[in-house]
Amino acid sequence: MLRARSLYPWAIAAGDIILVNLAFLLAYAMRYEWDIGGEVGEEFYVSLGELLRVQITFTAVLPPVFYLGGLYRPVSRVSTVDAVIKVLGATSIGMMLVLAVVYLYQGFAYSRALFVFTWVLIAFFLSSARAVRRLTVAYLQSKGIGLKRVLVVGGATLGRMVMHVLTTEPGLGYHLVGFVQCDGADGVGRFKCLGEIGDIDQLCRDHAIDEIIIALPSSSHREVPQILEHCRKEGVRFRIVPDLYEVSLTRVDIDDLRGVPLLGVKDVSIRGANFWAKRAFDIILTFLLFIPTSPLWMAIALAIVLDSPGPVFFKQLRLGRGGKPFYAYKFRSMKENAEEERRKLEDLNEADGPIFKIRNDPRVTRVGRILRRTSFDELPQLINVIKGEMSLVGPRPPIPEEVENYQPWHRKRLETAPGITGLWQVSGRSELPFDEMVMLDIYYIENWSLGLDMTTLLRTIPAVLTAKGAY
Repeated sequence: MLRARSLYPWAIAAGDIILVNLAFLLAYAMRYEWDIGGEVGEEFYVSLGELLRVQITFTAVLPPVFYLGGLYRPVSRVSTVDAVIKVLGATSIGMMLVLAVVYLYQGFAYSRALFVFTWVLIAFFLSSARAVRRLTVAYLQSKGIGLKRVLVVGGATLGRMVMHVLTTEPGLGYHLVGFVQCDGADGVGRFKCLGEIGDIDQLCRDHAIDEIIIALPSSSHREVPQILEHCRKEGVRFRIVPDLYEVSLTRVDIDDLRGVPLLGVKDVSIRGANFWAKRAFDIILTFLLFIPTSPLWMAIALAIVLDSPGPVFFKQLRLGRGGKPFYAYKFRSMKENAEEERRKLEDLNEADGPIFKIRNDPRVTRVGRILRRTSFDELPQLINVIKGEMSLVGPRPPIPEEVENYQPWHRKRLETAPGITGLWQVSGRSELPFDEMVMLDIYYIENWSLGLDMTTLLRTIPAVLTAKGAY
């Protein structure tokens, strides 16, 4: 595994050299053979042999520039958009250097279109190759091929955060085998406990562990040297997650002062101009959704009236941004007086944490069960979006009783307006443990972008169609 990682940049560089030469040859054909960009007069024609030194210059200059531009990092560490931007930037810088070399040592007797075509083709070929490689890796990893088998050391908050990321981000290329350092517990939610720190040697052999991630609180750092010794003994790569006093790792802002690392905390991303951009996005899209869904509203209202006595709409007190109370609207999916009956059903709660969920809730009506499975019961929350109390995408809006039982770090999810859908809804819905729901909400708040909102809305469609975790 270590040897494969060390060969990765060289393999990609070799492929880039081939693509650079292919781009140059194709650019030459486009300009001098196919006359793209205007007919080339006989007195200006240059044979391919005469351009050999220019081709060698491309081959010698561009790969080092690509390396310095970060193009040879593992595919899972860079997003698709970032990869394309890096290719364009590195190719542009490389072309300027090639032009400088050609101007100084070769003269400038060649067609300028040749260099333009070469630049465009190199950028296209390299971007396409990385896209194909990314898709191929993603497909193989979805089949369990090429995943790094990981063991996490630490089952407390820090360890759970790491395990949550490993299991919800398949594109990272990890397969979580389990964790150790359990303090007698059998597991944490869906994460499997495999033993204690002293069992690491045997676990590495039994489970073919490729990498160990140490995510221990600062009070347990005295055990790190022992763990590192286990890793060295078994030839397993290790990583250490710093315990920044329970600060969400996505909020860490890293800078340096002449080589001295400085750690800070990022601000919440949904503020100022970002807040108003998100608000404009919500209003425009909500009005666009109202028109095609209006017949559906009428059909649902009629079905509710015919199915059971009671109002069409149900409103419930929820807490929004900054803990501000508001009434969230939904199509009624339960019998009348359902809130009063909840106290009798507390012992049947199937959700962990402060939330209340029952898979086969006896209070749900026949129509209500269909509405919940399809999430159509939440359509009236578009009214809350227009009023500014909710957003299309955001954390789940909690009821006041839930918030009273929050741990301090849970309250970070109240830093933005709640949403009709969100990351946890498209990542398992009610099947996720409460702490993982909160972690997804906090990740969303700290890493918000319009692109993330649009991606979440698109992911909501298959989540609704499959109805996985909805009850």
